[in-house]
Amino acid sequence: MGILIKNGTIVTALDTTVGDVLTQDGAIVAVGTDLDANSGDTTIDASGQYVFPGGLDPHVHMELPFMGTISADDFETGTAAGVAGGTTSIIDFVIPARDQNLMEGLAEWHAKAKKSVADYAFHMAVTWWGDESAEWMRRCVQEEGIPSFKTFMAYRGAIGVDDHELIQVMRTAKSLGALTTVHAEHGDMVVHLQDKLFAEGKTGPEYHARSRPAPVEAEATSRAIMLARMTHEPLYVVHVTTAQSVAAIAEARSRGQNVMGETCPQYLLLDDSVYYKPDFEGAAAVMSPPIRPKGHQEPLWAALRSGTLEVVATDHCPFNLKGQKDMGIDDFRKIPNGAAGIEHRLALMYTYGVLEGRLNLNQFVDVTSTRAAKIFGLYPRKGSITVGADADLVIWDPEASGTISVKTHHHKVDRNIFEGFATKGAPSTVVVNGQVQYQDGDLRVTRGAGRYLKRSLG
Repeated sequence: MGILIKNGTIVTALDTTVGDVLTQDGAIVAVGTDLDANSGDTTIDASGQYVFPGGLDPHVHMELPFMGTISADDFETGTAAGVAGGTTSIIDFVIPARDQNLMEGLAEWHAKAKKSVADYAFHMAVTWWGDESAEWMRRCVQEEGIPSFKTFMAYRGAIGVDDHELIQVMRTAKSLGALTTVHAEHGDMVVHLQDKLFAEGKTGPEYHARSRPAPVEAEATSRAIMLARMTHEPLYVVHVTTAQSVAAIAEARSRGQNVMGETCPQYLLLDDSVYYKPDFEGAAAVMSPPIRPKGHQEPLWAALRSGTLEVVATDHCPFNLKGQKDMGIDDFRKIPNGAAGIEHRLALMYTYGVLEGRLNLNQFVDVTSTRAAKIFGLYPRKGSITVGADADLVIWDPEASGTISVKTHHHKVDRNIFEGFATKGAPSTVVVNGQVQYQDGDLRVTRGAGRYLKRSLG
């Protein structure tokens, strides 16, 4: 059984053409014009619609144990929400506890991910450095298909690493041909500012942002770039939020250093006024790094247009306001960090990126799918519409319109940080692994249908 998509405007990171796409047994078998269906194939008329490669979100946290609770979406509900919005693959993060065997952590994540409805891969977080860490990293790259490592320059005393540990990760990753990714914030300064503000009686969610101001991120970004330069290791900076961090990445790239960066829709479209909502509602947007003041958003858009930032991810990590975020109602330091976003990434980037002239259609496909697939070793299996690629496809209706709301989203969380945002354009059909999983508002996912994706950067 296959699917023939007819007469769509096929958009990739490089080209835009009108034609047909034929899939069989979960793979694309032909791309062209006037293709004929085989017996038993399903035919979908995509006239007047776009056909995109399925979205790839390389930065999500499904059912993550964090700050005394667990993120609200598990691998089933989180990947299902992604499919509803056109994201057909994810890369999650294995985050072992400090002093935990990385391989034990990986086994835990594999067990949780078995219920995923869409394909998934892992990054490995190195949360501490010990005698066996280099061997665990080798096993990740050479045996487990995990050639990218996450490091946290914040969260000191928990999952954060110091500079010595970060250098060891970079050196080892370099020797393995792997990629180091960093969460860039000056961890010690964050703790200092948190404690200072709390001691002054400043306890509300708005002080979360003030405890992690833009220079704290910018300094750590520059420091990570310097360490990567000295170790000759490529670097990927996750969730970039500030104009200063963009400038540091651009400067490094200008001298030939291999530094890549991602940002997220919340940093492009929101500002720090979200933290001043009454009745503790500002806590819904507490995340790290925080939403920035006005003035940072347009430099991020410009960096996407220029290629200084190459990927739009979500850092999807939702926590309910009631029963989770409210653990910090009297102390912003205890508010679990994170929010939902995987379902709305494509619609927001299309509406506020493409339709407002900030990105063209090919750039849209690149930053939401193709570039991440290339960086993280999944291309051309993912992120492309080519013969042999996985049959992960989004038929996009440019005339569809909607309003984002907690009442209609598929995220398993009680708040939506984009509540009330109008969108134009939406998936009419989403094909995952050669099966129609979403069509005209009907989500038809299957628990456990997702496959683990081993990756290689070679």
